[in-house]
Amino acid sequence: MKRRFIQCDVFSETPARGNGLAVVLDSDDLTTEDMQVFAAWTNLAETTFLLPPATPDADYGVRIFTPGREMPFAGHPTLGSCMSWLHAGGVPQTEGLVRQECAVGIVDIDVSGSAPAFVAPETQIAPMPAAERTKRQTAMGLSDHMIKSTAHLQNGPEWYLFELHCADQVLAVDSSTTHWPEHVGTALIGAHGAGAECDYEVRNIAPSSGMSEDPITGSLNSAIAKWLHAEGRLADYTSVAQGTAIGRHGRVSYRRDQTQDDKIWIGGAVNVLIEGTIDL
Repeated sequence: MKRRFIQCDVFSETPARGNGLAVVLDSDDLTTEDMQVFAAWTNLAETTFLLPPATPDADYGVRIFTPGREMPFAGHPTLGSCMSWLHAGGVPQTEGLVRQECAVGIVDIDVSGSAPAFVAPETQIAPMPAAERTKRQTAMGLSDHMIKSTAHLQNGPEWYLFELHCADQVLAVDSSTTHWPEHVGTALIGAHGAGAECDYEVRNIAPSSGMSEDPITGSLNSAIAKWLHAEGRLADYTSVAQGTAIGRHGRVSYRRDQTQDDKIWIGGAVNVLIEGTIDL
C-alpha cells in the first residue's frame, strides 16, 4: 500500500551536509521483517517507522532500524522523526514539547526554539576494559600519550570513548583501518582551541550500521554530554562538530537545563529534503 514518506537531513543547518534519515509515517501494519528489509534497502544509517503510541502520555511511537538491526534509541532518528511528524501535520499534546515513545521509554523533545532538542537519556558510565582499549587503540594507531582519558558508555547503544588531547588528533585518525564485528561504537572526542567555532570535534568510528564512520550521532553525543556532566566538565552550553573528516558539516549542541541540573538537551537542525509516498 502507499504510505507517507519523508527523507530528512539531521544535525546540519546546510541541507545534505548532515545525517540522512528515512521516515515511514504510516507503519501500523508493517511487521518487524518488513521494517528491517526496507531499512536495509534505504542503506541509510537509520530508518524509522512511526506508529500510534502504546501509552497516552506519548504523542507517537517510533521504531528505529539500521540496515542490519533494530536500535532501542538513537539521536538523529529522534529529532528527524519528530520534525517529520510535525511536518506531516502532527500536533503535540503540550505546546512546544513532543513526547516520543521508543524502546528506552518516552523521550521529551523541545520544539519551542530555533532547532529541536531531546533530553539525553540516562547513561551508564564505566571504565573501558583493558582488552577493548588495546584492540581499538592499536587499530586506530593511537599512542598512549595521545589519549587523555577513556570511558565505556551505554544509553541504549554502547560506546567505547577515547578522549584525545586536541581536535586535530581526532581528525587525523584513519577510520578505514578499523572494523568491529560487535555492536559497540568506538568514539573519539578532542577539544578545539580557543576561538574555534565549536568546543569539541567528535567522531564515531566503525559503527554498527556497517559504515566506516557515522556522519553525526545524536545518541553518542548525548552519552558524551552525560559523561562530561558526571566529570564536572559540562558547560551551560557546548557546541560540537562531527562529520568533518567525511565532508559533512554536523553541528550538535549540549544545553544544560536551567531548572534541573541533571537534565541535558541535545539539539540540532533538521531539514526535510524529500517527501511523498512509497509502496510498501
